[in-house]
Amino acid sequence: MKKTHIALLILVVVAIAAISATFLDFSTYETFSSAAKTPGKSYHVMGFFDKGQGVHYDPKVDPNKFTFFAKDKAGTMHQVIFINGAPPRDIEKSEQLVMKGYMKDNTFICSGIQMKCPSKYKKDMVVGEGA
Repeated sequence: MKKTHIALLILVVVAIAAISATFLDFSTYETFSSAAKTPGKSYHVMGFFDKGQGVHYDPKVDPNKFTFFAKDKAGTMHQVIFINGAPPRDIEKSEQLVMKGYMKDNTFICSGIQMKCPSKYKKDMVVGEGA
């Protein structure tokens, strides 16, 4: 084989390895129970903010700690500690939360929150449906 063929073959192998490593990094949404099976490993947990349990945020004690309760898609309730600052604005109005973090001692330590906000359009307001 020529040196160019060998170099192209190596380049193709490296490209395939890079693409497959990218796909292996994709994560799916987990539940608190599945995240608890491997404490310390980071997961994305989809859940719902529980307005009834209350929240705790005292910027004088720790401005980077916000504590609340969330229920995952399986219905399991856990305390969540957000460790990256103040409570996200309008978290109470969010439809769903995607929380990135890990389980530690039956508590979900959260480093990031993505809020899924409710649609501003109602079904009966959509043009073309039911007409």
